[in-house]
Amino acid sequence: MSLFQTSVLNKYLKTLDDAKVKASYQKFIAFFHKATIIENIKNDKEEQFQYVFIQKLFDEVLDYTINPNPDFNITTEFKNLKGAKKNRRCNP
Repeated sequence: MSLFQTSVLNKYLKTLDDAKVKASYQKFIAFFHKATIIENIKNDKEEQFQYVFIQKLFDEVLDYTINPNPDFNITTEFKNLKGAKKNRRCNP
């Protein structure tokens, strides 16, 4: 089952600028198709790579604006403050 109906998908695909899509795809390939980068992504923990991923994919390739820049439209995840305290054991 598709996420979008074919007619809806085709409607929005027609609105895309082919030159902009090609340029963005070239930026994507330039970074994400390097063997060393792929290997490092596989070996890194999510937290280590999160900001670089957002910066490279969303900022440089997809033209989002990352927080703290003015008028940002994407940000990194927030830490869960409820469980952020360190648990300390007390010996009786």
